[in-house]
Amino acid sequence: MRVVQRGSGIGDWGSRKGRAAVVRVALWTLATLWMGTVPAEAAQCSFSTSSVNFGTYNVFTSGPNDTVGTIRFECNGGAKHVVVAITSGTAGSFAPRSLGGGLDRLSYNLYQNASRTSIWGDGSAGSQPYYVGDPPNKQEQTLTIYARIPAAQDVRAGSYSDSVTVVVLY
Repeated sequence: MRVVQRGSGIGDWGSRKGRAAVVRVALWTLATLWMGTVPAEAAQCSFSTSSVNFGTYNVFTSGPNDTVGTIRFECNGGAKHVVVAITSGTAGSFAPRSLGGGLDRLSYNLYQNASRTSIWGDGSAGSQPYYVGDPPNKQEQTLTIYARIPAAQDVRAGSYSDSVTVVVLY
């Protein structure tokens, strides 16, 4: 004697319930296989910078000497958070940074905003790194570096320079 059970689900092709269960299992299996074969895109970004050039500093000018530079970057979809920091340079301090020129030092700083109130740094000593959450996929982004030499610094004529490093984490 043979016993056949009807309406039991997956194995019962004859019922509507059985066909629906088979279709659900097949769709779930296909979705799992499809999602399992999509590779995760590794985060990749490319960057470039333009120098901050103050030109000539006049010790007799009553206003600050302002200029700008840029940081450009482009990331793929794998980069979900980008952090852009700028080191303190040869001064070892963010308040202020300094340009060296022989025996004299010329104070300056780099900022994230045009009003020059948010010092661009690494998050220490009152400075802030720049955060970009989920940057657009493969679209160049431009960040402006706002720079300032305060007025009324009595220094000798000469060439003044500093070297900072832009650190990018993604």
